[in-house]
Amino acid sequence: MRLQLAVDAAEHLALIPRVARYFDLIEVGTPLLKRFGVGAVATVAELSGRRPVVVDTKTADGGEAEARMVFGAGAVMMTVLASAAPETAYVTLAVAAEFAADVVFDTVVGPAPSVIAPDRGPSATGRWVGLHSSFDSRSGVQAGPGGHIGDVVALRRRGFSVSLAGGIGPDNFAAVVESAPEIAVIGSSVTAAEDPEGVARWLRQQTDASAG
Repeated sequence: MRLQLAVDAAEHLALIPRVARYFDLIEVGTPLLKRFGVGAVATVAELSGRRPVVVDTKTADGGEAEARMVFGAGAVMMTVLASAAPETAYVTLAVAAEFAADVVFDTVVGPAPSVIAPDRGPSATGRWVGLHSSFDSRSGVQAGPGGHIGDVVALRRRGFSVSLAGGIGPDNFAAVVESAPEIAVIGSSVTAAEDPEGVARWLRQQTDASAG
């Protein structure tokens, strides 16, 4: 399991050099992307010591144009809404293949099984699903061991690679580790913590221990 740090606010950019060593991927979150544009990709890459950068574009349309902007800026992954039209999925995957990059189909507004299927798409990409609980609708129950965390195993059995996001932190990390997504996305549990380095270090230790 890889750890991904989601950075959504400008004031959290200063945290990246302090905690990047505990993460495998750094995410330019949607609010950060809207504020600074694709230039944020290079900024985050530099601050993190050239960690691979994921961009949470939540693309709904115009997949080819957005993919060329994001991957051209150096990102290795971007998100497309799982509910987007099949054509959007295909054209985005095609551009991703050109850049040896990948696309995560994000379920934040609901899944679209006819689009996010492992055998669809023009290349080896197309296997990633982002199980993502909405920030605005998140509750303590949804962020706990049930909800979207509980869906990881079923999706992996269907052949998908899973990026799990939304409400992940020390309180439910044991359940996350047990469900074994390929990527666990960590946001405010680190960026809003009183001791972000301590939380990040603990999450890394738990992840490494589960792999051993």
